[in-house]
Amino acid sequence: MKQIRAIIKSSMEIIPEIYLVWLDAPEIAAAAAPGQFVMVRCGGDTVLPRPLSIHRVEGDSLSLLFSVVGRGTRWLSQQEKGESLDIFGPLGNGFRIDPASKNLLIVSGGMGIAPLVFLADIAAGEGKKVTLITGARSADCLLPISSPQGLFDGGMHPASINVVNATDDGSEGFKGPATDLIPAYLEGVDRIYACGPLEMYRTMAQMPELKNKPVQLSLEIMMGCGMGVCYGCTIKTKQGLKQVCKDGPVFDMGDVVWEEFEGL
Repeated sequence: MKQIRAIIKSSMEIIPEIYLVWLDAPEIAAAAAPGQFVMVRCGGDTVLPRPLSIHRVEGDSLSLLFSVVGRGTRWLSQQEKGESLDIFGPLGNGFRIDPASKNLLIVSGGMGIAPLVFLADIAAGEGKKVTLITGARSADCLLPISSPQGLFDGGMHPASINVVNATDDGSEGFKGPATDLIPAYLEGVDRIYACGPLEMYRTMAQMPELKNKPVQLSLEIMMGCGMGVCYGCTIKTKQGLKQVCKDGPVFDMGDVVWEEFEGL
């Protein structure tokens, strides 16, 4: 884990209130793995650092994709090229890609796409077939993944990544939640990954099609320190109490006790 001052290389509002920031952070970029995160110290009257998923890595640079949800992320969205951020990471345990796996299904709900592009990038680079299902409320909430200005630009392996959109109102792609599409894409899949809201996970945990399937989930939860000191992100699993920041944020779906989980 490194604590550094990272220079902002670019900052762009992708869609309203959703920002993509690229940072020059060679020490963290070199050690980062899909599913890990950094803690970002925000200015203004904020006290605690904000946990943000590592969205992508290119050479000495890494990107953060985030939505404006409070004072900290509002401040972060206002920082400009050339300014610096106090960040530390990479933190947590990320997604595990089995070298023997060949066909991956990745499911995103809303801002859950943030850590999943990095995962898809790495998996495709290893020659694996990837299907990425992205869900949002409507077409204007879908992030531009496969468009000319998409989030994969510069590193996508288009022959092995199939992007499938789902919107609740049917304004683009499949009409309905992303989870409704899962059964249609399970044939030949040997690993499943997901990031999204709690209700999406609860739906997946109850799907008979996923019973006994290897499913890894990235939990989005409020964190105080990001390093396992404050115990503010503790959850109950079948192996006992675990800290999302230290033991996760990626967990096997079957390990989480969803009935008692109120963290998302």
